[in-house]
Amino acid sequence: MVIDARNLVKRYGTLTALDHLDIGVHEGEVFGLLGPNGSGKTTAINCILSLLEYDEGTIEVFGTPMTPENYAAKRDIGIVMQNVAVFQELTVHENIDYFCGLYVTDKALRKKLVDEAIAFTGLEDFRKFRPKKLSGGLLRRLNIACGIAHKPKLIILDEPTVAVDPQSRNKILEGITELNRNGATVVYTSHYMEEVEQICTRIMIIDKGRAIATGTKDELKEMVSIGEKVIVDAEELPDSVMAELRMIDGVSSSEYVDKVLTVVSERGMSSLEEVLEILKRTGVKYSRIRTELPTLNDVFLEITGKELRD
Repeated sequence: MVIDARNLVKRYGTLTALDHLDIGVHEGEVFGLLGPNGSGKTTAINCILSLLEYDEGTIEVFGTPMTPENYAAKRDIGIVMQNVAVFQELTVHENIDYFCGLYVTDKALRKKLVDEAIAFTGLEDFRKFRPKKLSGGLLRRLNIACGIAHKPKLIILDEPTVAVDPQSRNKILEGITELNRNGATVVYTSHYMEEVEQICTRIMIIDKGRAIATGTKDELKEMVSIGEKVIVDAEELPDSVMAELRMIDGVSSSEYVDKVLTVVSERGMSSLEEVLEILKRTGVKYSRIRTELPTLNDVFLEITGKELRD
């Protein structure tokens, strides 16, 4: 196991930030760590990295106890935090070379690794640019390049795509997937559920410092009573028809807003057939029809009762 944190407790006075939290990250996975603001995600990461003292529990990284002096483990860790941490007075190339040099002293090897990191993040045309000349997306890519240039075995990314354009976000996500494909284990936090669904192989949801659900995205969806959505664009929908739709076996909810009917059912396609039969029989005019499976965001809202916010 790459990360084995057990029974973690961290208190700030009367506030318990981590409440007997267990986190296990296996080699080769992309592990998503989700939770509302203040849930303990960043506190947990800082404890795992031995950047923050904790009150109870144990942490092992790469099979050895994680301490501030465990430099052997730290050499194999790459960190990309939410706040961009680069030197404004250095160029793109100089920034990556500096951070890589913290781990790699051999100049020839370091040059090769820096060039590879620049190519990997698509920064070839910006080598001599200083950070203030970069767009938000390019700055995020530079931040990632600085964290992964030394080819770490474990990469921790905390909100790496905040406030970047869709093109840069896709580039970053593709890069994370490629890093994982090349052998890196990844811990990933994000407020964007579609990102987590796209790249994470296993997900933990935490709230108030406790783990409340762990599994693949499909396993998490099976834990909650969220049905498939049947969505129909309908011109007019009388109350009598809505009442009939709510009587369909397996339907948990239905609403009609801005000429869009949404029916949530545990029976999926079977309910769709009954919905259409009722609409046809009652003369309701409708056009576009579609179904949607539960999303990770639906799961998160049901489990925590909260929305993720930036």
